[in-house]
Amino acid sequence: MRTFDSDALECLAAIVEEGGFERAAVRLSVTQSAVSQRLRALEAQVGTVLLVRSRPIKPTSAGRLLIKHAMQMRLLRADLETDLQDLTPGTGALREEDRISIAINADSIATWALPALGPMVSEGLPLEIITDDQDFTHEWLREGQVLGCVTTLKQALRGCKVMPLGVMHYVAVASPDYANALCPQGLTPHNFRSIPFIAFNRKDDLQTDFVSRACGLRRVALSQRFVPSSEGQVRAVLAGWGASVVPELQVRSLLANGALVNLAPQVTLPVNLYWHCWNLNSVVIDRLTLALSSAAAVALKTTRS
Repeated sequence: MRTFDSDALECLAAIVEEGGFERAAVRLSVTQSAVSQRLRALEAQVGTVLLVRSRPIKPTSAGRLLIKHAMQMRLLRADLETDLQDLTPGTGALREEDRISIAINADSIATWALPALGPMVSEGLPLEIITDDQDFTHEWLREGQVLGCVTTLKQALRGCKVMPLGVMHYVAVASPDYANALCPQGLTPHNFRSIPFIAFNRKDDLQTDFVSRACGLRRVALSQRFVPSSEGQVRAVLAGWGASVVPELQVRSLLANGALVNLAPQVTLPVNLYWHCWNLNSVVIDRLTLALSSAAAVALKTTRS
């Protein structure tokens, strides 16, 4: 079995994670020339190209395998550090380059996920959260760039285990003034085309799925505006930009105090969430799994159906 230089593996991972050679060099505290040399040496050892020099830089299939290996080595170091701290509290610390990466959808970040991870971060875990649409976070795991993800995918990926987290319910909201002006009767099959909906990005299909469900239509075409932030979507709605389909958990207090109105009170869009992670014996993975599943069990259980 071939062994690979850990510095070269971290160099490869840093180039992809940072989006280029220069930023990777800054992160690793080496020269850009050293980054290039380490990559060339690793490619020579493997016998193939590991990066596609595109914008952004992307790993090849072989590159993805080696990046996953680098992340597994990080996880081993994190597990070792955790065990050592249990034996000798207050000693040791993980390096920034030993970051542990997971992918979580933006709506979970905006509602229940961050408090769950707080204790581990306070203990020194160099956590990186990558955000994406809940239907796409698993692609980060599939490509080996994260060790776990919160996603809508039910089936476990190869080499991974999966745990159901719960159901997040989505509602359609607007400001009172906007609703009174454009849709005083709420959301109907006759007025949804005249209402701009604020989506997270072009991959976000929650808006169309909700309107289709609420109006009893198989397909709908919406006028959409894009704000790539869960909190930003709510702020845009409050500012009168249009309507949006957002987690009920996120806007519960705003609905209660009248700052927002529910355009379809009898309808919610349920989205099942799952935690996927590498199927490895790891203290860090076990703690992440317990933290996220426990928080989700409380937060998502209280979400109204």
